[in-house]
Amino acid sequence: MARDQIQVLNALDVAKTQWYHFTAIIIAGMGFFTDAYDLFCISLVTKLLGRIYYFHPDSDTPGTLPPNISAAVNGVAFCGTLSGQLFFGWLGDKMGRKKVYGMTLMLMVICSVASGLSFGHTPNGVIATLCFFRFWLGFGIGGDYPLSATIMSEYANKKTRGAFIAAVFAMQGFGILAGGMVAIIISAAFKSKFDAPPYSVDRAGSTVPQADFVWRIILMFGALPAALTYYWRMKMPETARYTALVAKNTKQATADMSKVLQVEIEEDESKVEHMTGTEANNSFGLFSREFLRHHGLHLLGTTSCWFLLDIAFYSQNLFQKDIFSAINWIPKANTMSALDELYKIARAQTLIALCGTVPGYWFTVALIDVIGRFSIQLIGFVMMTAFMLGLAIPYHHWTTKGNHIGFVVMYTFTFFFANFGPNSTTFIVPAEIFPARLRSTCHGISAAAGKAGAIIGSFGFLYAAQNQDKTKTDHGYPPGIGVRNSLFVLAACNLLGVFFTFLVPESNGKSLEEMSGEHEDETDANNRTVPV
Repeated sequence: MARDQIQVLNALDVAKTQWYHFTAIIIAGMGFFTDAYDLFCISLVTKLLGRIYYFHPDSDTPGTLPPNISAAVNGVAFCGTLSGQLFFGWLGDKMGRKKVYGMTLMLMVICSVASGLSFGHTPNGVIATLCFFRFWLGFGIGGDYPLSATIMSEYANKKTRGAFIAAVFAMQGFGILAGGMVAIIISAAFKSKFDAPPYSVDRAGSTVPQADFVWRIILMFGALPAALTYYWRMKMPETARYTALVAKNTKQATADMSKVLQVEIEEDESKVEHMTGTEANNSFGLFSREFLRHHGLHLLGTTSCWFLLDIAFYSQNLFQKDIFSAINWIPKANTMSALDELYKIARAQTLIALCGTVPGYWFTVALIDVIGRFSIQLIGFVMMTAFMLGLAIPYHHWTTKGNHIGFVVMYTFTFFFANFGPNSTTFIVPAEIFPARLRSTCHGISAAAGKAGAIIGSFGFLYAAQNQDKTKTDHGYPPGIGVRNSLFVLAACNLLGVFFTFLVPESNGKSLEEMSGEHEDETDANNRTVPV
């Protein structure tokens, strides 16, 4: 027979949407805003770094980062993020969400500033210093994934919990947008003050010395929103679910939530003792048979879906280059100065974010508690598969002159359905279906699997998508399988995501304790249903 729920947790589940919900969304969301800004802004300045530090006066084309250095600059933060997700996810369950939340934010602020202050006697010295700080920046960002999702899920009511967690994640879209807008503003300001000729006219003069300040300012700006929310993060009380179910201090949880909800909550001690007891089904660890039996398939579902999704999601740089060049958003590099190139790359990325990225997130916010997580994830994977195949099968048609607008529309819809689909739900569901004592850890494991997919999508496919003809590959890269065949592989990844989605249970409208089995007796736990 199911147990009665602790009163303070029930009060949170049935609470009407209040000001504190929006405060929590803003505080957690600004962390995600910073995360997205810091992770995506580096792709805007890599061309500029190549022009500044790898300029060859005899070359007909501007300097570019060598493939291994480009992979390091772009990928080192992903490696840090993966490590941070595992470490801080585990720490959030051991020390509490609030204590660890401040650590991740300070790490992000310090390393954002330090990234912009990367110096060295040689170009490789500057890049090595930058990579060092980008790794630790990623480490802090990684911690924000499990902690933001867990804190928001544990604060929310069960009726609109999905929308609240999705709103936190949707701040990622604004972070990407802000990265592009800051780059546009900074590059335009420096361009107006320090005008320079195109590379084809004056190779050395096309990159003004002041351009070295531009990338540093863009990277350092990411510290500002994180620093502004530090005070408010420290003022937030520990979540009631951690305090009551993990720390076993229901009196403190009740006192904290009485202040937050501005209502008087009285706790029945007999109910508390019953629910926070140490029976087998309420105390098993991550590496136990009980966890494997109750949540093994759930963890397999959340990790595999996030892994497969991020392979496709982070592979978007495969054909951004083709799109931007084809529709003349970004002309040939030697026809522009360094600052002009940065401006045009940032403008193109901002337009893509505005049209394809941001709307998808907010469609999820609006509909997730209406049609449910399972449906959104399934529809997203199916539509991504369809659009990837729609790009791949007639690929030669899309790349011929006059058909580029259709290519852009297909591309935009692919990533609209990623965001109104698995990119949002893979973040939300792991924060809802695992027990409180393992919630942050399991979310961190799921997110780390996603980042492993991101590394494959970003860098594995950067090599795989190279032309099969050795003479047509990008400088420094070996021949690959080509963009068309890469799109077929990505479509297959999305199709696999459809099947793994069936391992993930629907959590819409249910309390966290219902989903995790924390308010069940052992006999009920043994008779729980399998995933959808």
